[in-house]
Amino acid sequence: MTEILLAPPFPRPPRWVRHALEMLRQAELSGLEPSAYGLLDRPWDPATCSPQVRRELWSWIDDVAGWLNHTYAWQTTHVVPSCWPAHPALVRELAVIACMRAAAADATVPHPMEEWHRYALPGFYARMNERQGLGCPPGRHVDWPARSWDADYRTPSAVAERRRRFDADTGDQPSRSAPDVVAPESDEGDVS
Repeated sequence: MTEILLAPPFPRPPRWVRHALEMLRQAELSGLEPSAYGLLDRPWDPATCSPQVRRELWSWIDDVAGWLNHTYAWQTTHVVPSCWPAHPALVRELAVIACMRAAAADATVPHPMEEWHRYALPGFYARMNERQGLGCPPGRHVDWPARSWDADYRTPSAVAERRRRFDADTGDQPSRSAPDVVAPESDEGDVS
């Protein structure tokens, strides 16, 4: 007879993800300025992570999604779809919920775990459903419905119209070849 665990264990973060989380914890304890954290991998924000950390992060998040489905998904509205990597918002949400759960598990008191259950997990499901709805039933990935709207947002005519309105608001003369990104001028010498 196969033994069924009453409470399957949360997937342990892999080595480099644990290392990144520990480096951040040490930086916080040492009193490092938060601006210095930008140099460190932050697994809850995958875009900040090195390829080495991301390699492990993806498989861990996949394990966490499976754990969430097995442990908490009684209703279909709480199931993380198998195509989660195709949904950037869900990728980011899963990274955050996984790191929050790992931090709650490392706590020496039960309060962080209770807060994770009370606030983080329901918030995760609410945002997932708000963004995804029941958009991806098993085996039937639904492509991004807003893709055409995003493509329109990026057209040269839409970009030019927004810039025209920005220039009109600030009284600036429109430039024919406005750069995509303008670096802010230095504030050195400014006295506020």
